[in-house]
Amino acid sequence: MRFDKAKLVFGKDWLEIRRNWQVILPIVLVPLIISVFIPVVLTLLATLAPASGASSFSGASLGGFETLIQNLPQQIQEQLSGLTEMQTMVYIMAVYFFAPFFLIIPLMASSVIASDSFAGEKERKTIEALLATPLSDSELFLGKILVSFIPSMIITIVSFVVYTAIFDVLSFSFFSGMFLLPNINWILLIFGLAPTVALVSIGLTVIISAKVKGFREAQQISVILLIPILALVFGQAAGAVVFGPLIIALLTIVFAVIAFVVFRIGVSTFKREEILAKLA
Repeated sequence: MRFDKAKLVFGKDWLEIRRNWQVILPIVLVPLIISVFIPVVLTLLATLAPASGASSFSGASLGGFETLIQNLPQQIQEQLSGLTEMQTMVYIMAVYFFAPFFLIIPLMASSVIASDSFAGEKERKTIEALLATPLSDSELFLGKILVSFIPSMIITIVSFVVYTAIFDVLSFSFFSGMFLLPNINWILLIFGLAPTVALVSIGLTVIISAKVKGFREAQQISVILLIPILALVFGQAAGAVVFGPLIIALLTIVFAVIAFVVFRIGVSTFKREEILAKLA
């Protein structure tokens, strides 16, 4: 397999993606909501709460995170003991509660781009020319993976930087000059778990997009992949799981193994002859 040949597929697909609003819109809109809207609203509400008489609301809200707080490491609990109820709520939501939401960004971005890989080419009637090239099946498959993985990780990392900057700047005075992000949990999440989640999403979506007829059919796989991510969100909210270094590392290993298995299956089942036969 020649990597430079896979790069040709990457370059061709990237030009197509840049012109397709169905792909660009969701991979820009969702990260904006998660990385900009959420930290702005959270910090502004926390800042305005004392003036609007919302201190009682903060106490009630904190009760929903009691189990999560009790499961935090001892040093974090000691740090939280010196904060007000509103500061504690903002800390928990910004540092822990919203962390799993960032897995939605690579999942969504990679699945949308990967859905456009083969299924989109079928709709544009360009798949026959691509499959007629002298590239090997593995080179085609790798090229499709790269065009989904690289942009999705760039978007994820940029979103993380924006989220961190907005939250730290807006909450600087609220936490008396203390920066809360980034920390080790978020670094492991963004640079360890997020790439493996994206790879699983890409592998499954590319396999599906090679089998189905249209872009929207292939994109439906992302709905299925959202289930384990949402389970992590609600699991942490209920205190059943805490996104600490050990949990993130274990999840990274699990998703890495799944990604390896998916890619082995994808490469072995990707046959251009079968795709051409279905188009005939």
